[in-house]
Amino acid sequence: MAGLYIHIPFCQSRCVYCDFYSTTLPRVWQMPYVRALVEELRMRRAECGPQVETLYLGGGTPSQLSREALLKLFEGIRAHAALSPTAEITIEANPDDISPKWIETLRETPVNRVSMGVQSFDDGILRTLHRRHTAEQARRAVGMLQEAGYDNLSLDLIYGLPGQTLEAFGADVATVLSLGVPHLSAYALQYESGTQLYEMRRQGLIEEADEELSLSCYQRLIDLAEGAGLEHYEISNFARPGRRSRHNSSYWTGAAYVGLGAGAHSYDGARRRSSNGEDLAEYIRSIEKGERPCDEEVLDDDTLYNELVMLRLRTREGLYLPEVEVVYTPERRLYISRMAERAIKTGWLTEKADGHLCLTRQGLFVSDDVISDLMA
Repeated sequence: MAGLYIHIPFCQSRCVYCDFYSTTLPRVWQMPYVRALVEELRMRRAECGPQVETLYLGGGTPSQLSREALLKLFEGIRAHAALSPTAEITIEANPDDISPKWIETLRETPVNRVSMGVQSFDDGILRTLHRRHTAEQARRAVGMLQEAGYDNLSLDLIYGLPGQTLEAFGADVATVLSLGVPHLSAYALQYESGTQLYEMRRQGLIEEADEELSLSCYQRLIDLAEGAGLEHYEISNFARPGRRSRHNSSYWTGAAYVGLGAGAHSYDGARRRSSNGEDLAEYIRSIEKGERPCDEEVLDDDTLYNELVMLRLRTREGLYLPEVEVVYTPERRLYISRMAERAIKTGWLTEKADGHLCLTRQGLFVSDDVISDLMA
């Protein structure tokens, strides 16, 4: 078993760009939801295997859980899952939720990694995004965690934001690097249908950044992060040696994972994927009846192959071509080699002597096109 993901959908307010399942229901819902999570884990404990190597509390905003709810959740996890002694245990947090009292509660749990969604250190942009924290709160939150001994920290940034300049994003990256955190994730802003941000653009309230600016931001990100000694180990992720996200890396290598909670996804590492419904009240009712409210999908060969190509090429190690031949057929290996020829000639892909096909620095900027060309 590679990983256990637990979705905590509670948010104090919604960010305009977020399309993950979340809710602003009051705290009275937290304990019933946690009890349902623990019961779902009990129902599915066999899927977790002999040991859980990584545990990730994502959201939503997991740092919105009350002390009582967070401790009850970990009590249930200990009862129904065998956490490895070396497990990576991550909780996502908002900077303004982090306080001495919150850290005191965190000490009562086995959490050893904190991932914070900072997104920007520009207070004007943060207000546009409806983020609750300020730049100063983000800096203070990092300092408090470090002083408390939590040094395995990850910060998230977004580029291509409305009103953001190349210089401003470069300053954001420089700020993260100056804080001494070992992991940085940075993503291009996406205008997802159904989000408030999408409607703001449609109504002309904000202007989307042009593609050239986003590409320049990505270039600056790579230059600054690698210049500071961080390894660019996945398209959007950078880490100091030994500080990669083990949980997220399991997704990119196609490992199995169990997802608990409303809106959570699971994968058995072979062909079966499932997703829980995105309705907190219905999730609780179903679990109380001993049922899991989910949809299941059995993946065909083409889908499995396409996901292998897409996920592996996102990583620094790339796609191991002999694996394609073993898992699928020699014809698939020949197909991918043939389809990769153009990208290799243009310098977007490189085939290493050990059989790995990898994106080059140039290829990172056209990765979507390169990857789609190799799919079935």
